[in-house]
Amino acid sequence: MDTGTHIAMGIAIGALATLDPVVAASSVTTEAVMIGVIAGSLAPDLDTILKLKNNAHYIRNHRGITHSIPAVALWPLLIIVIVSLFFPNANLFHLWIWTFAAVIIHVFVDVFNAYGTQALRPFTDKWIALGVINTFDYFIFAVHVVAILIWFLGMSPGPTFITMYSIIALYYVWRFYMRHQIAKKIRQKFPDVVKMNISPTIRFTHWHLAITTKENFHVGRAVGQKIFIYDTFKKIPIPESDIIDVAKRDENLAAFLSFSPIYRWEVDEYSDHIEVRFIDLRYRSKDYYPFVAVVQLDYDLNIICSYTGWIFSEKKLRKKLDYLPH
Repeated sequence: MDTGTHIAMGIAIGALATLDPVVAASSVTTEAVMIGVIAGSLAPDLDTILKLKNNAHYIRNHRGITHSIPAVALWPLLIIVIVSLFFPNANLFHLWIWTFAAVIIHVFVDVFNAYGTQALRPFTDKWIALGVINTFDYFIFAVHVVAILIWFLGMSPGPTFITMYSIIALYYVWRFYMRHQIAKKIRQKFPDVVKMNISPTIRFTHWHLAITTKENFHVGRAVGQKIFIYDTFKKIPIPESDIIDVAKRDENLAAFLSFSPIYRWEVDEYSDHIEVRFIDLRYRSKDYYPFVAVVQLDYDLNIICSYTGWIFSEKKLRKKLDYLPH
C-alpha cells in the first residue's frame, strides 16, 4: 500500500491498543505504543532508499528482504530499542506486541497488491502478489480516515475499529469476487489461455489485463465484466545469441527479468550501436508501456549503457539514455 494508507493503518492499530489495559493504564506506554505502531507500519518500506542507488537495486529488493519472515521478527525489536530511549518507563512487552502487529499487517496487506512481496523468504524467493487491491485504494484509505475521525470525536475505539475492519474484510471479499468473474470472462474469450495477469487500477471497476495464450500476448483492460483488448503480440521465444547473452548479464536487465512475469523483447541495430529492449506488458498507459529495460551495446558487444524503470514516453526514454554514461 501507499505511505499514507500505512500511516492511517498504524493510527488505527494504535487506537485499538488503547483497549489493552496495560497500555491504557500508562500515558507513557500509550504514547510509546502510538509511535511504535506508526513506525512499524512504515518500517518495511525503508528499502525505498534503494532508489538512491539505482532502479536495478530497487526493483530487485523492494518488498523483498524487508518484508521477509526474519525482517518481520526484527523490525519490532529495532523499533523498541529506539522508542525505549525516549520512553524508558514504557511497558516494553506490550510495546512489542502492538508494534509486531503493525509490522505484520503492513506485510499482509502488501500481499494483496499486484506488486506483491517476498513475504515467505527465506523459504522461497517467490513473489506473492494476489492482485486484488491497488497500491492506493481510495476506499480503504477513506474508511480508515472516517474511523479515525470518529475515534477523535470521542467514540469508543472498540466498536469503531471493529466495524471498520469488518467493512474492509467484506470489501476484500468483493474484490476477490470481481477478479474471479473477470478471470472467467477471460477463459471464455481465450480458451487457450496459459496465464493471466489481472491487476487492479485506482478506478474501482477497471483492471489491467496481460494475457498469455499458446501463441500470443494480449494486453487490454476489464471494465466491469467487459473485456477490451488493445494490443496483441506474437509470442516469440528469446533467441540464443551472443547479443542477448551479454545483455542479460547487465544488472538492469537482470533486475527487470527477476521481477517481470510477462514481457516482449526487441533487438534493433543502429549505425553505431545495438539496442536490446524488454517491455513489461502489465502496465500499459495511454498506448505506451512504461516499464522497460534497455541495454545498448557496441558491435564488439561491449555494453555502452543500460536502464530499467518506469518512463512514460519514448522521448523521455531517449533523453534518459542520452544522459547515461557512454
